[in-house]
Amino acid sequence: MDARQNLRLRKILFVVLLALIALSVVLGVTHRGQWNIPDEVKLRQNPIHASPQALDSARILYDDHCERCHGKTGKGDGADATKFSTSPRDLTDSSRMNVQSDGELFYKISEGRRPMPEFKTKLTEEQRWQLVLLMRSMTPTDK
Repeated sequence: MDARQNLRLRKILFVVLLALIALSVVLGVTHRGQWNIPDEVKLRQNPIHASPQALDSARILYDDHCERCHGKTGKGDGADATKFSTSPRDLTDSSRMNVQSDGELFYKISEGRRPMPEFKTKLTEEQRWQLVLLMRSMTPTDK
């Protein structure tokens, strides 16, 4: 292989590499996909019982970590809600919230998914379960 062919091959490989990188970035930003929540996690029950104390503690956490995107009442209309390509979920939407187990909500809070950060290293397990209680209190129950 002469020098010209070698240079041409390098250029082609470079362009292909750039295209793969660009595709990866685009897919990473735009593709949310489905949550892959382990079955045993879905079955987890909230160990914290609803009480005024638990909800008050959760409200403080929510105000500090969640309100900017999810809004004061959980409708997904917080001050930062429009800053991201993906809108925050409406936590008052009973058609979405009531079909998820407490374990699923706990998992989503813990693991996060862009643009939402993960909270498993930022909040204790008890705090994350308290947030699940608060989310449930924001969702109207079907009668």
